[in-house]
Amino acid sequence: MRFGITILTDQPWAEARPRWEASEEMGFDHAWTYDHLVWGGLPEAPWTTATPVLGAAAAVTSRIGLGTFVASPNFRHPYLLFRDAQALESISDGRLLLGLGTGGNLDADLLATESLSLRERVDRFQEFVDLLVRLRDEDHVTAEGRWFSTADARTLPPLRRTPYLVAANGPRSLRYAARVGDGWVTTGPTTGPTGSVDAWFDGLAEARTTFETELLAQGRDPGDVPRYLNLDSAPHLSGAGRMSLSSADFFTELVGRAGELGFTDVVTHWPREESPYAASTAVLEAVAGDVMPALRSA
Repeated sequence: MRFGITILTDQPWAEARPRWEASEEMGFDHAWTYDHLVWGGLPEAPWTTATPVLGAAAAVTSRIGLGTFVASPNFRHPYLLFRDAQALESISDGRLLLGLGTGGNLDADLLATESLSLRERVDRFQEFVDLLVRLRDEDHVTAEGRWFSTADARTLPPLRRTPYLVAANGPRSLRYAARVGDGWVTTGPTTGPTGSVDAWFDGLAEARTTFETELLAQGRDPGDVPRYLNLDSAPHLSGAGRMSLSSADFFTELVGRAGELGFTDVVTHWPREESPYAASTAVLEAVAGDVMPALRSA
């Protein structure tokens, strides 16, 4: 099992930098940030986009993977994101993890663009990723799409060390992730605030089956494809909120059950003093110092 941590971009860099450095020192395998103009969980907070933050994080770390959790087509053209990824791949010496997801409508609404239905957003996302794949695999790329087009787009230098990690929860998106993704990212099923952890894992098991069935249909070995699970999407009914770091025991339980379903990577969030992701940094330190080494060696 590999372990990741997400650091939001609501803090100025002077305050965020020690967290990125500490994530590496604590032994996390990868560190992530959201890619939004504004995030719905903190709609009034200061905010910055992911790519400059990841560039700064790459400059103050040397080992840890660095990723978008996740980039979406709501305010990004695939060619611009591809160019940003090329820069980040070079700056980080190949440590970039490009998480890609459908996204909601909030960022698009801020740009006064049309709000799309879920089906339309999935259609747009698949066009977005299809073009990203072409940009990685070809040069002089010309594409005419409903949402995204390029005209003789140059793609040098080659992007060769950055995986495309495709976020998917529903059956259609899961099958698409299995066809084109270098890995799968998921938050699991939506169970609502009163849902149970058991129901969440039951839904994850169904998603895993759908994903692996399509992998096999595509001639891909399920054992070769990494799967990333956002642990903070799991319902937690103890009253402490939806946070995997509510306690070391709860974190251990979630990781164990994720491993039983074949997930190779789990992701938590840097604790905040208040919701969302309210938890104690003491629990984070205990997890990093004791739980993660024990689970790796189990």
